[in-house]
Formats: sequence, C-alpha cells, structure tokens
Amino acid sequence: MWAGKSKWSQDTEPMGEINVTPLVDVMLVLLIIFMITAPLLTQGVNVDLPETESSALQQNIEPLVISIRANGEIFMQKHAIKIEQLAPRIQAMQKQKPGIPVFIRGDAKTPYGRIASVMSSLETAGIKKVGLVTEPRR
Repeated sequence: MWAGKSKWSQDTEPMGEINVTPLVDVMLVLLIIFMITAPLLTQGVNVDLPETESSALQQNIEPLVISIRANGEIFMQKHAIKIEQLAPRIQAMQKQKPGIPVFIRGDAKTPYGRIASVMSSLETAGIKKVGLVTEPRR
C-alpha cells in the first residue's frame, strides 16, 4: 500500500477552467457532416435545369415539386408518376394542404409540349399558380 503524499497539497487548488478542445472537435465534426449532407437534401430528382438571371424566392412553406426529365418522365417529389395520375393526386393534396405552392423542375432539354401538358394537368387539379425552377446563371 502506498503511503506517500498526494499530489494535491493544501496550497494548490484544482483548476477551475473548462477544457473546450473536445467541444471544438465535436463541433467541427458536426459542421463537416452538415456540409456533406446539405447538398443531398434537394427535392425531386436530378434534372439539368435551364439557367436564367432571376433571384431566389423566400418561402416558409415546403413546396410540392414536380420534376420532368429530358426523356419525359414525370416525378412528384421523388416518386415516378404518370400524367394521368397527376391531377387526382394534386387534388387530394390540395384537400390536405390548401394553397400549397407547386414548382415544376423541367430539364433544359425537355420538350415544351411535355411541360405544357403537366401545367394543363395542374390547372385541371385547381392549381392556379405554378413556379418554374431554374438555375442562376454562372
């Protein structure tokens, strides 16, 4: 058994400062995680959006995003949908969330007729205002 003197003598007091190094380490790891996952949170499917010189809209409500690929495939959020199913689904969503904003993300190479038919289906469903999503000019 050790009977020596403790390193804490009567003259010294324990240090009263907080070591912030572990806190900084955790915060840096969280920052890196958020930087990596933030680009993955885009809504809809990947489409090559046309570039325009317009400013971004500021909204508090999460919009309904309809994406149209260059080959004509239509997606509601991230789920594939046929054009015939679009109006009934939109009407059902309007009953749950009236006034939900609707945005169309059309690929730059999508034929205009396909976008016009989607917009016609939206008007049939009772949507009067539709936003077209574009990329800012680089």
